[in-house]
Amino acid sequence: MRADKLKAVKLRLSGKSYTEISRLLNIPKSTLSGWLSNLALPKKAKKRIAKIVKQSIIDSIVKRNKNQTILAIERMNQIRSAGKLEINNNLSKEQIKYIGISLYWAEGYKRAKELNGRILTNHPVALTNSDPKLIQIFLRFLREVCEVKNEHIKADIRMFDHMNSKQILKFWKRITQIPEKNFGKIYYGISKSSLGKRPFNRLPYGTILVRVNNTNLFHKIMGWIEALSEQG
Repeated sequence: MRADKLKAVKLRLSGKSYTEISRLLNIPKSTLSGWLSNLALPKKAKKRIAKIVKQSIIDSIVKRNKNQTILAIERMNQIRSAGKLEINNNLSKEQIKYIGISLYWAEGYKRAKELNGRILTNHPVALTNSDPKLIQIFLRFLREVCEVKNEHIKADIRMFDHMNSKQILKFWKRITQIPEKNFGKIYYGISKSSLGKRPFNRLPYGTILVRVNNTNLFHKIMGWIEALSEQG
């Protein structure tokens, strides 16, 4: 028997895999398969080779899943980038109007206020959310479309006990450009409706309620929503 084949047989009998033998002797695995496929292996060697094969399968699955994840992320980024290019960066006043109406339709305070079973005549325009970008868009709607002056926009913050109130207030002041005197008392503990939607660690700045005490504006926005609802 040729020397390299004899070495291969000894390595195989010791429990080496084809990959290991190929690496040690620089012999193609196809050649090794022809030499060693009918070789009777001891129990210990079979056990070691089976363990190597199992780990190789696991590694292959992990690698495949990792590659699939990388490809999925790349596809996601490509789709998002393409979608982003479809939106005009310079929104017109009319576009902001419809965005604001839609936001209020989805997230705004719309229920009529009641006291002792009687519907009150004064209603605020109010919207609560945790998304800074959504709040900024809604504020553009109030300022640019509804022509609400900054001094008439109020805000209330809700946050968790572990948060720093000064930092949270500073953050929302910067995001909203609402003067500090227009911020009400900071409340601790997120509302039940917010907790049901997302865990506290996804609300790093709590939630903010933006409010304008203007009943006429409330009814105007409700009229806009009603008009949109009739387009369905």
